[in-house]
Amino acid sequence: MGSQLALKSRIASTSSLEKIFNAQEMIASSHIAKARKVAMDAKPYSDAIFDAVQAVVAHTHVNHRIAVGDETNPRVAVLALTADRGMAGAYTSSIIRETEDLLARLDAKGKQPELYVYGRRGVTYYKYRNRAIADTWEGDTDKPGVEIAEAISKALIDAYMTPADQGGVSELYIVYTEFINMVSQKVRVLRMLPVEIVTPEVEDEGPINAEDAPLARPLYSFEPSVDVVLDAILPKYIQSRIHECLLEAAASETASRQNAMHTATENARNLIDDLTRKLNSSRQAAITQELTEIIGSADALNTKEE
Repeated sequence: MGSQLALKSRIASTSSLEKIFNAQEMIASSHIAKARKVAMDAKPYSDAIFDAVQAVVAHTHVNHRIAVGDETNPRVAVLALTADRGMAGAYTSSIIRETEDLLARLDAKGKQPELYVYGRRGVTYYKYRNRAIADTWEGDTDKPGVEIAEAISKALIDAYMTPADQGGVSELYIVYTEFINMVSQKVRVLRMLPVEIVTPEVEDEGPINAEDAPLARPLYSFEPSVDVVLDAILPKYIQSRIHECLLEAAASETASRQNAMHTATENARNLIDDLTRKLNSSRQAAITQELTEIIGSADALNTKEE
């Protein structure tokens, strides 16, 4: 059994940690309502533009980069949305694990992934392992603004629209955490470009490419031309989807941090209770030992006097 001094020291340090964890939980609790509202408010707009782009691509014979990628170009871009700060449980590690799985699948298909990372934790992870990173962004992952979404979308669109012989990419993927509810967040892999078409008839078979979708005849006409219209839609589509993913990731990060800090606080309190019981047992044992020695000494003196 450890000494009383060591137990008191552990109780004091654990109590300090418990206060830190509890404070972090309270901070996350105060932020989660706003983060969830912002993410949920932005989702209908992002879904609307996605549905519009999907409808145009599915019901129109187009040969635009928004619908058809360069099949001769093996380079693809992968954007991973991680966190700037820790104390969020397995939030960042889950993103990194899913990103590594995606990179492995792309490598197995003969692709050449180019990695883009948002969040200081992910940047540190890959730089420590000397992994080549095409571009990085850091700061305010728990409350991203429109400016960071614009910067990320511009970099990815430039990479996608650049010709293959100049180092461009043929596909865009994003790995992020979807906010479902306070206790459930799911890591998702989304292919942003070329646009994936999902129809009710083929939903069980998974996404299909735009050129493989069942088309009867074009249902849309474009003024002044299809290329001009889709060139104008493309940056708005990418920015809205990236912004939605950033907001959902921020809500997921805050929820993960609240859950992790709640669990850490409970574990610290349980550890304090356990250490306190051990300290009390140690005190009782010491008192019992002292009483035994006193009684033994008194008996010895009485025996000597007799």
